[in-house]
Amino acid sequence: MSVYHETIIVGAGFAGICMAIKLREAGYNDLLILERNDAIGGTWYDNAYPGAACDVESHLYSFSFAPNPSWSRQFGPQQEILQYMEYCVDTYALRSSIQLQSEVVSATFDKEAGLWHINTGAGQVYTARFFISCSGGLSDPAYPSIPGLDTFSGKMFHSSRWDHTYDYAGKRLAVIGTGASAIQIIPAVADQVGRLDVFQRTPAWVIPKPDKPISAFRRRMYEQFGFMRALYRWRLYWQHELMAIGFVVHPSVMRLFGRVATRYIHRAVKDPVLRKKLTPSYVIGCKRILLSNDYYRALQKPNVSVITDGIAEVNAGGVRTADGAQHDVDAIVLATGFQAAENVTRFAVKGLDGLDLNEVWREGAEAYLGTTVSGFPDMFLIVGPNTGLGHSSMILMIEAQVAYIMQAITHAKKRSARYMDIKVDVQRRFNQKLQQELAQSVWQSGGCHSWYQNKNGKNVTLWPGFTFTFMKKTKHFEPDKYDWVQG
Repeated sequence: MSVYHETIIVGAGFAGICMAIKLREAGYNDLLILERNDAIGGTWYDNAYPGAACDVESHLYSFSFAPNPSWSRQFGPQQEILQYMEYCVDTYALRSSIQLQSEVVSATFDKEAGLWHINTGAGQVYTARFFISCSGGLSDPAYPSIPGLDTFSGKMFHSSRWDHTYDYAGKRLAVIGTGASAIQIIPAVADQVGRLDVFQRTPAWVIPKPDKPISAFRRRMYEQFGFMRALYRWRLYWQHELMAIGFVVHPSVMRLFGRVATRYIHRAVKDPVLRKKLTPSYVIGCKRILLSNDYYRALQKPNVSVITDGIAEVNAGGVRTADGAQHDVDAIVLATGFQAAENVTRFAVKGLDGLDLNEVWREGAEAYLGTTVSGFPDMFLIVGPNTGLGHSSMILMIEAQVAYIMQAITHAKKRSARYMDIKVDVQRRFNQKLQQELAQSVWQSGGCHSWYQNKNGKNVTLWPGFTFTFMKKTKHFEPDKYDWVQG
């Protein structure tokens, strides 16, 4: 038997929580959040590895309408971010609207009824007028295609599925990957393991992280004088927006920035052989810029080795590299990122006349404003295609999308239409222009292939501009860009 809710949201991370809060504030109380995990938090629940923290300042990486004057550090650690999300859920009384351990396996649109039918792995069936996917791009681990991966006899897990029951103290540990997760994990475990082998395919640009505790005095000031906290957030916002000039407006600026980053490597890494291994050959910003004060220091510890020979195979004892060397280890951590760029949905989505979203997105995901997809009426995406950022806080994009969706839902309810669907030509023109703008960016012209791009080299992940341009485009819902089906 199907259970009806006017709005069903998939995912209880930042996006799902924000959407539910704004629906509730508008008086749209018939909603349900379906969350596959046994707790809320999304990315910040999954990524609980040692050293996990945000690379955007806490006062910017939080909802504008729910400020937290009590952040303990400039950059929030994972546990504190999770506590903030729990606080938001409780403050806005969302607990009763969240159903945990409910993984969506399919969503199918019924055009005759104008309703979505949603099925979970536990056999629950739901029906909804509005279907909002907030499953995010950093939710499903990307496992490397290394021969013999399943033959390893020791302990192996992905960084986003960290096994906290495993005691790595004194053990021989291998970390495969040197991206955003790895540069946090490596310094956190280097002093505790017996030996640490770091397998690097491509070096990342790393710059210092201006992180430090926020004093009790400052926290009191932010609590007692809200305008001071608001001014600080405003300053952070514009500092980050200026960075977008180098990413998308004048990529040549990034070459100058690269000289600064190169000087940092020279100061931080004394061994010229190791320094060469750690110096990227592509323009800074082409791949995600990483922030750390202790990564280079950790790599120079006597029990740590940086291995750049390609991995030939994983076997029962450990990792064999292309030069024939065998690296025996007790455990392997796969810090190999997420299936972000392929942008296939993790559950089957069928729209008008059985249209399959994975098939539609086979050559690269596309949406209008990263939010609606033609052929999938009354379905909305938050953190959909090309809404990611290389320079600022994703919370800004989430709030902009939520505001747009709220306008769309309100308009649809007033119009009493059976369903609304973004016009094909509107979506096509939007994405053609978007890809033209991306072609000029450092992500496409910087000489690298990154997780921002799919296997065809198409950037389906990032927004090619400032956050304020996205906010401007999503500020006003334009009903004439949609087909409206009555009756």
